[in-house]
Amino acid sequence: MTTPIVAIHGGAGTMSRAAISAEQERQYLDALNDVLAGAQDVLAQGGSALDAVTEAVRRLEDCPLFNAGHGAVFTSAGTHELDASIMDGATLRSGAIANVNCVRNPVFAARRVMEDSKHVFFVGKGAEDFAREQGLEIVDPSYFSTPARYEQLLRVQREMPDAAVLDHDGQAMVAKEQPAAAPIDADRKFGTVGAVALDARGNLAAATSTGGITNKQIGRVGDAPLIGAGCYAANQTCAVSTTGTGEMFIRMVAAYDVAAQMEYRGVSLEEAANAVIHDRLPRIGGKGGLIAVDAQGRVALPFNTEGMYRGYARVGEAPVASIYR
Repeated sequence: MTTPIVAIHGGAGTMSRAAISAEQERQYLDALNDVLAGAQDVLAQGGSALDAVTEAVRRLEDCPLFNAGHGAVFTSAGTHELDASIMDGATLRSGAIANVNCVRNPVFAARRVMEDSKHVFFVGKGAEDFAREQGLEIVDPSYFSTPARYEQLLRVQREMPDAAVLDHDGQAMVAKEQPAAAPIDADRKFGTVGAVALDARGNLAAATSTGGITNKQIGRVGDAPLIGAGCYAANQTCAVSTTGTGEMFIRMVAAYDVAAQMEYRGVSLEEAANAVIHDRLPRIGGKGGLIAVDAQGRVALPFNTEGMYRGYARVGEAPVASIYR
């Protein structure tokens, strides 16, 4: 029997510590701890790693502080396109959906694809129709909108009308008229959420979900729903969920690369995760981070930005949540 563990992330990016209050920072830490406690409880009651990551990501999707589900960023057309993926390390089964705008919890749809279809990946209307057929909760697209995200879209369109801005990457756009409202500046943040877990039976699982990037072109899909890029799990090695410059994580097949290095090079989880985040991705300008847990319950949470919303919780121990380095 192994001690079950769950780890989560809510995005990585540039810090704005000087612009926030202690109360705002505590709001994010409280949210992370609440998500960890919920997933930890699933594992403590004998739940599977799949159940734990589903619960964690569901809670992150429901929290407007993060760019997934309620609180998702806007496309260039002022709409929402949500993506999610999930993978079972015991069987390598996986499911994913992309470009949906009415499924309340995309992670639920991804899991249904994995468990109740013969396919792996549904997109757009087909994904939404599948979710309806499965009886998942369907909402009006306005459910995902928040005033803060809409202002973010207007600011990007005003200052960089032709740019799609990752939920982190305001390096080229200076938005000085408003103080940051979060420990990681919303205009300088990679907006993805994810969870990885190891259960008492030694099974691993991973899940990732995102609202995409602000002002993106309709139809763009990043790494979050792509098995091997934004999400991967195999009992023999590890479970991984990523957050960062999606196109770069796709090119590097970043999530799978952690597992592959462990299997083929024989290195530890920590060494493999650090190699991907601090060596391989920077070669092509990739920024962000990942969370990972291996078959022995070791956890890695590396990032090459100034901070990452992150945390982990072992059954029987208090959750640990962090933002800054």
